[in-house]
Amino acid sequence: CWKTYLGRPVADPDRFRIFSMGILGAALLESSRCEEALRAFEATLALKRRYWSYDEGSILVTQGSLATCFAHLGRLDEALVLRRL
Repeated sequence: CWKTYLGRPVADPDRFRIFSMGILGAALLESSRCEEALRAFEATLALKRRYWSYDEGSILVTQGSLATCFAHLGRLDEALVLRRL
């Protein structure tokens, strides 16, 4: 199951793995599985901030995806905070 891989420790951060997690989040969001997409995007964002903090564009894209998830879940205050960053 894909959920197994989200919680695994990352000894050697792999851009392809993180990129794949972002694609997974987008697919889940498109399938209206917003709670699951939120977890995927949160994990992706945490890894990007930890290992690629200099890649601001990529981090902003992931924050935008999180904001979209929050909006779909009715968590509008949290969505607004991310949109303003």
